[in-house]
Amino acid sequence: MQAVSPTFSCDLKPMIQTNLTAKIARYSHVNRNRASVRCSYKSESFSFPNGVGSSRADWQSSCAILASKVASAENSSSITGSLADQVAAVNGHSNDSVNLSLVPSNTQNGKPGLIQPLTNTDLSPAPSHGSTLRVAYQGVPGAYSEAAAGKAYPKSEAIPCDQFDVAFQAVELWIADRAVLPVENSLGGSIHRNYDLLLRHRLHIVGEVQIPVHHCLLALPGVRPDCVRRVISHPQALAQTEGSLNKLTPKAAIEAFHDTAAAAEYIAANNLRVTAAVASARAAELYGLQILADGIQDDAGNVTRFLMLARDPIIPRTDRPFKTSIVFAAQEREGTSVLFKVLSAFAFRNISLTKIESRPHQNCPVRVVGDGGVGTAKQFEYTFYVDFEASMAEARAQNALSEVQEYTSFLRVLGSYPMDMAPWSTSPSEDA
Repeated sequence: MQAVSPTFSCDLKPMIQTNLTAKIARYSHVNRNRASVRCSYKSESFSFPNGVGSSRADWQSSCAILASKVASAENSSSITGSLADQVAAVNGHSNDSVNLSLVPSNTQNGKPGLIQPLTNTDLSPAPSHGSTLRVAYQGVPGAYSEAAAGKAYPKSEAIPCDQFDVAFQAVELWIADRAVLPVENSLGGSIHRNYDLLLRHRLHIVGEVQIPVHHCLLALPGVRPDCVRRVISHPQALAQTEGSLNKLTPKAAIEAFHDTAAAAEYIAANNLRVTAAVASARAAELYGLQILADGIQDDAGNVTRFLMLARDPIIPRTDRPFKTSIVFAAQEREGTSVLFKVLSAFAFRNISLTKIESRPHQNCPVRVVGDGGVGTAKQFEYTFYVDFEASMAEARAQNALSEVQEYTSFLRVLGSYPMDMAPWSTSPSEDA
């Protein structure tokens, strides 16, 4: 069976090397040199294989990017060339005049402080870092993402990044080995930015981890709740604690901040005595704040799901529960019935779907239909993300995707990975 599918090619523009000790101020997020990643795809025919190989190479070529010949000569020559230069620097062949302190430490009163988050200007080729696994996450120390990275990889070295796309690029450029990033919250819903970045970048999902969110109200030592006149935190954290904040700080103004732990750090660094932050208990410990109120989330069942990302996929297995994530776009001739056909392909094989997410099609967001005589109708085009409970090592999953491929203009397997089956609780110790 033949189908048309895309082959992605990513061109990494040369990164601008800057001295890490002269980085831009922590809270200035404008006018930075941004790394550019251009992604495009072209169509070519592909026949879905009848089985999954036993080696990593077999699996990577057949199932990692479904319906895409990722080892084509045209793409590999352009990508390998840039990676060769990066690997040379990784092995220490071109670092004579480069500051290799990738994650510099702050100094406070002559003592080492907390590590600074990576920015786009820090994304230069990394040196060899031995056997310690380096895990990138978005935020600063004390963020819930740091807790997720620690749960996913307990003995790893956490690397904070100031933006989601910096974490993706840190893995692609071998600065980090893994990235742990949030994709959905049980109250706030999907984090659309990371879904878009999953399609733009070529990392693979190798696992998932779920973290219960335990919010606290933090302020400088000695501050009483009735003295608070402003509460800052991430917009989702503020929304998840709205009821509690109305009772604890009824006279306080609510202001959005880019990160929960960064809000706590901002209060401590500027000695803001009438400002409080919604963040984790670990953030209070790191930045010397007191906890005015503990467990202020309005819903105790507040859980965030994180994805574990790597440069290479893992080989799927059948000896434990697996989940598979895919992304596809419908063929134009299939019209609105394509989603029904896709869902039927899974339903007929008794495969449970755990999530369906739609995002605007980046290359063709609107399609014009009808004729000019009576006017034209405009339909939005979407890209669909689907999670289902099956391993790509199972024949039913392979057969389902073979059928789905008939109705799609492109289809990509983002990863087939073990499900997070660990029990969790809402106690503060779980998220710190």
